[in-house]
Amino acid sequence: MARGAPSGQFGLLLAPGAGAGSDQAGLVAIDRTASSAGIAVRRMDFPYRLAGRRAPDRPAVLVSAVKSEAASFVAATNVRPERMFAGGRSMGARICSLAVADGMPCAGLVLVSYPLHPPGKPDRLRTEHFPKLHLPCLFISGTRDAFGTPAELEHELVGVAGPVSLHWVEGGDHGLRGRDEEVADVVKAWLVGRRQHGRW
Repeated sequence: MARGAPSGQFGLLLAPGAGAGSDQAGLVAIDRTASSAGIAVRRMDFPYRLAGRRAPDRPAVLVSAVKSEAASFVAATNVRPERMFAGGRSMGARICSLAVADGMPCAGLVLVSYPLHPPGKPDRLRTEHFPKLHLPCLFISGTRDAFGTPAELEHELVGVAGPVSLHWVEGGDHGLRGRDEEVADVVKAWLVGRRQHGRW
């Protein structure tokens, strides 16, 4: 599910949430909108999904899958590793950020509905790797997300080493239902903005 890129082009690798696949509506909307800006896009599936299982694999397996997909994406297009953005929704966003913290080359992260902690368990934060994220990060979350309140997320983003952009979807829950186009437009504007100001 990747579109080819002309020489010197930029790319975006997108990973889905735990209960979805590469056809997740939010990812499709981002794909369509980013592609319209001349960005090569690939939407991936995790191994457990391809095997027909519902339960996600261990984080190490998921991170390995992202790294493998990124390498395949780079090999299949003219997108160089340092010109590839990565991210996705919920679990996919987290796993891409873990892959980058573990050394995967990347231009920046697009993190939609980042699962800061399990619902009702604010003490189980998923932020231990934030200090290793030395690249630009775009966070998009709903103001009613049970996986992290605005105050919680804003507090934890101080720990991200790279520059952070944060967009709130007013009234949106974790699934951001009905807000796919809004999210896609924000992603496109962020990516295009970085290109226009020479930040890529």
